[in-house]
Amino acid sequence: MLVLVGGVASTLPAALATPSAANIDAVTAAKIDELLALRAATPDARSKGELVELLSRQFLGTPYGADMLVGSAAQPEQLVIDFRRVDCFTYLDYVEALSRSTDRDQFVANLIETRYAGGRVDFLQRKHFFTDWAHTARVAATDVTSAVSSDAVTVTKHLNAKADGGNHLPGLPVVDRDITYIPSAAVNDTVLGALRTGDYIGAYTDLPGLDVTHVGIVVTTPAGPLFRNASSLATDNKVVDSPLADYVRSVPGIVVLRAK
Repeated sequence: MLVLVGGVASTLPAALATPSAANIDAVTAAKIDELLALRAATPDARSKGELVELLSRQFLGTPYGADMLVGSAAQPEQLVIDFRRVDCFTYLDYVEALSRSTDRDQFVANLIETRYAGGRVDFLQRKHFFTDWAHTARVAATDVTSAVSSDAVTVTKHLNAKADGGNHLPGLPVVDRDITYIPSAAVNDTVLGALRTGDYIGAYTDLPGLDVTHVGIVVTTPAGPLFRNASSLATDNKVVDSPLADYVRSVPGIVVLRAK
């Protein structure tokens, strides 16, 4: 997903950003340590999806913040680590990195690998699109959309190419990619039942040059699956759980990635 960003960040040049040198505010540092302690106390038998659910649950109520990252083709990329506010994609970045970490330095290193291709803090290396998680090293998830539904549709998208011939993000190349999604009308009880806790969901868009417009996490419950997400809606403006079936009806379709 496209993420244009702004927020608290490291003051180091991108090329010098390292785990030990990351600039982290006191609130975020305390929260990282709290969540890593929670992860350390989690039984080894817990699945990756259950771990994602446990860690993502700790962010419920966290205020939404738009455009949380800093960097462009003309502005040096900065390493942003700020748990005080999250947008929909930085939320997933943090949860995924936490799920693979045992200490703060390891978390920062895993965050860099999750957010940037090749683990290099650079605007051109940032994974700007949701499906980059399944296509760009370090691969964080597997695209299981077609396995979840036989009604899945595949279209070729020219990511970053606007309809008027310009680019959503100047300075980035256009990437041709086959995007598979499940149309909303085909998301029935069978499809919802095939989703797993911890799956990452993207809201597919018909807009040229984009794959999804919003992302979140599936949480299965006896009452039906929830969509855990950093919501920018005026009625929410924070990380919330909402019925996934209701959300799906408001978008053209969904892309499903399963954490590795």
